[in-house]
Formats: sequence, structure tokens, C-alpha cells
Amino acid sequence: MGVIFAKTLKGHQEIETRSGDLSPRVRRVLIFIDGKRSVEELRGMLQSDDLQHTLGMLEEDGFIGMLGVAGPANAKSEAHPPPSLAAFRLHPPGDDPVRLQKARNFMLNTLNAFVGALGTSSLQDRVEAARTHADLRSLFDEWYHAIVSSRDGRREAEQLRSKLLEVI
Repeated sequence: MGVIFAKTLKGHQEIETRSGDLSPRVRRVLIFIDGKRSVEELRGMLQSDDLQHTLGMLEEDGFIGMLGVAGPANAKSEAHPPPSLAAFRLHPPGDDPVRLQKARNFMLNTLNAFVGALGTSSLQDRVEAARTHADLRSLFDEWYHAIVSSRDGRREAEQLRSKLLEVI
């Protein structure tokens, strides 16, 4: 499961005309973006250490746009839908209070850093009130949507999602 980007009209024009003064490495990333491959697939193909940064730059400059999120068997959903609950890891029965607090802190810190407290105060209140992993998991979709709604968050969304899924 992962975010899928597609070239915009400007991106297609750049491929044809080379008018955007992109470096060969950035241009190569743009060429591989086809509206079908997820960020994870691109990472495996391109061997780029700063792929997240490059994708963010291409998106900010209008060469690509987020198409959606791929689910199982590359099923795509439109806009910025959050990943399904199937992405959660199986943890031992019972709630580990340390892991629960880590997940809660991660969600709160990322919301503050990427979205700000003003726009997510209701979500932050519910994250703080969560007493079980199931409670936090029920807020995962809303958290992810809030993260990808910000420009900086969108750039880091896949990495943040992976880190949170380790503890939630």
C-alpha cells in the first residue's frame, strides 16, 4: 500500500521539451512516475536516498500530483484516502502502555509539526483520550488524512505512516 503520483500537464510538457532545468536525477524520477507505481515501488526501482524530497519538490513545482493511495493488488482509490486497517501489525494481546504512549505521542507530535494545533484540536483531544490501541487505530485514518492535507506532511506521509504503524 502506498501513495501514487501522476504527472501533471506541466510534467508531461517537461518530459517532451526539457524546459524546466531539472537535473538528470530529478528528471529520471519524473520519467518513472506513471500514475500506477506507488512510492514504495519507485523507491525499489530508483535507488534514490532522497526520493521523498525529490517527490516533494516535483509536487511543489507542479510537475506531479497525488493521484491516490494503492491498496491490495494495486487497487487505487481517489483523492487522499487513508490506508485501510489491514496495514496494522499484529501485536500480542493486551495493550502495552509504553507502546501505546509512543503511538499517542507520535500522532500528537506529527499533527503539531505538520498541520498545527489549530486545525486539529478535536483530533488531538481524541488522540489524548485514547486508552487502547484500538482507540488509536480508529483515529489512524483521520490522522493520515490530516497529515497529507499539508504540503510538508504530504512530502513525508509515507515515512510517517510507516513509523506509526510500527507502534500502533
